[in-house]
Amino acid sequence: MWLPIVNVWTSLGSDVVNCVRNWFYLLIANRAAAVRKEIADETDRETGRSKQISSVPIHLSIYSPNVVNLTLIDLPGLTKVAVDGQPDSIVQDIENMVRSFIEKPNCLILAVSPANQDLATSDAVKISREVDPTGERTFGVLTKIDLMDKGTDASEILEGKAYRLKFPWVGVVNRSQADINKNVDMIAARRREREYFATTPEYKHLANRMGSEHLAKMLSKHLEVVIKSRIPGLQSLINKTIAELEAELSRLGKPIATDAGGKLYSIMEICRLFDQIYKEHLDGVRPGGEKVYNVFDNQLPAALKRLQFDKQLAMENIRKLITEADGYQPHLIAPEQGYRRLIESSLVTIRGPAEAAVEAVHSILKELVQKAILETLELRQYPGLRVELTNAAAESLGRMKEESKKATLKLVDMECSYLTVDFFRKLPQDIDKGGNPTHSIFDRYNDSYLRRIGSTVLSYVNMVCATLRNSIPKSIVYCQVREAKRSLLDHFFAELGKMEQKQLSQLLNEDPAVMQRRSDLAKRLELYRSAQAEIDAVAWAK
Repeated sequence: MWLPIVNVWTSLGSDVVNCVRNWFYLLIANRAAAVRKEIADETDRETGRSKQISSVPIHLSIYSPNVVNLTLIDLPGLTKVAVDGQPDSIVQDIENMVRSFIEKPNCLILAVSPANQDLATSDAVKISREVDPTGERTFGVLTKIDLMDKGTDASEILEGKAYRLKFPWVGVVNRSQADINKNVDMIAARRREREYFATTPEYKHLANRMGSEHLAKMLSKHLEVVIKSRIPGLQSLINKTIAELEAELSRLGKPIATDAGGKLYSIMEICRLFDQIYKEHLDGVRPGGEKVYNVFDNQLPAALKRLQFDKQLAMENIRKLITEADGYQPHLIAPEQGYRRLIESSLVTIRGPAEAAVEAVHSILKELVQKAILETLELRQYPGLRVELTNAAAESLGRMKEESKKATLKLVDMECSYLTVDFFRKLPQDIDKGGNPTHSIFDRYNDSYLRRIGSTVLSYVNMVCATLRNSIPKSIVYCQVREAKRSLLDHFFAELGKMEQKQLSQLLNEDPAVMQRRSDLAKRLELYRSAQAEIDAVAWAK
């Protein structure tokens, strides 16, 4: 069982200090002097032994299995004028401070007034009535009853005849200054208080509801009633806070393992999550993979169409290559070498679009790596691992790109190295198209004949382009996309297996601010869950 914090705001001449402080001194009877001295010393440290006040609270935690849970806030006594050493604004400053606390709907107000002064002038009662007009949160406490002039008593106030509050007034008799100077302990002081009310004729009939002990019990009981009435709201607030804390902890990720095996497992698990997200992008579960198809369906065909075969198949170039292919001896039937040179010079230009397609897919795969990195939430807490994983993926994709480029360009080179004979065998040989072998050899060099050669070569090149348009994507997918799905991190995993614990720790070198935040959240979550369990128990008991 715990006793909550008692917050004491430093001030001088506060009646609240005497009343409330004496109550919790009762809880720690034999250590009251030490506690009192610490409060005084802390006040002096904050205010510099002056008559100033400070809004900085002194937190005093008292733990005991024998008392109820309660939080007390001891505020300065309200003043009328500033004394020497105090600023002119002290009156308003104290009132503003007091109001800032007692205006809160969850606060119970202990309005302390001295019995030897006119209750009508009590600032405590006045300000309490302003912030709590219905009196639901206000408890009247009358002090210095034993110091009243002879022939006077406070029975009418305590009986509620002079000034009625929703809850009965409680009278208390605190230790005198002489008692404090003599170190009279709280047990003795409370015994004298009980004897005073039990033996004084004016208060004898009220003795059962007078004194500091009765005040403490009454406050605790009322606090319990208030808490029970607000249990549903408290449960909702706590449940909401727990959900928010759990969500933030989830975003921050799990704490780092301490041993090498645990660190390696954590890294492998995070890498697996990243790899899965990356595959989902390629497979269409997540967006991005469709860009690869766009390369094959739009970019590559458009690039092949833009190839300037007209330049290779211009009349002058055809005449030049055909003539050079004859050498010193003109061709007899068909300029085979000329055909070959024309075709090869045209097909070699396809290397450009093929290489561009490889590069385009490589860029998309790299872009998807960045997306997968960002979408792997577990990587956010480990910047070192995030950088290494990004670099490792980029290196793997680089190797795959080179392999893909070699394989793809080989397809083009293979088309250049071997021409499809059936294509030429099927060409028509009628006279109108210049295929009559009885014509003069030199007639073969006329424009009509050269145009026929150009047309034939262009038809063959277009046929090859159609073939490569289908085979180049297959090569790229096989060498890049398929390999990226299958073995993107294989090399990185091999390197991980060789790392020592220090190197693994560097990969999991988390931001200290994140570590501290996680620790703070975990502690808060534990407290809220404990509060949730206690409140739920009270709710069920109700």
